Amino acid sequence: MLVSALWVLGGLVVLMFGARFLVDGSVSIARGFGASEAFIGLTIVAVGTSLPELATSIIAAFRRQSEIAIGNIIGSNILNVLGILGVTALIKPVPVADRFLTFDLPIMIAASLVLTAVLLTRPVIGRGMGLVVLA
Repeated sequence: MLVSALWVLGGLVVLMFGARFLVDGSVSIARGFGASEAFIGLTIVAVGTSLPELATSIIAAFRRQSEIAIGNIIGSNILNVLGILGVTALIKPVPVADRFLTFDLPIMIAASLVLTAVLLTRPVIGRGMGLVVLA
């Protein structure tokens, strides 16, 4: 039990530092190319902070445990949007640019509806549908 706990703790530490290096390096490169803060936050930081969920979901998919992969993705996104953003807004109000309300929010809602429709209508999500959802 102690060895397993140490492996988990070590994995979490390495994952934390790896994600931090990925985000910091990617943000530096993106700023060097003149990318906007919104683009950096919506792409690079989002990928960096989602690496643990991505790793867990890939392992679950290889083990044919799709329920874990889907639950992990949906659960972490709900926690990030409602929990993390909610706590942050309690501490200090978060200003929201009009662009996010008029462009990004409708796209996020549309993507969520597409994912919901796919999950409700297909017993299996294959590679082709995975590419569609990813696009």
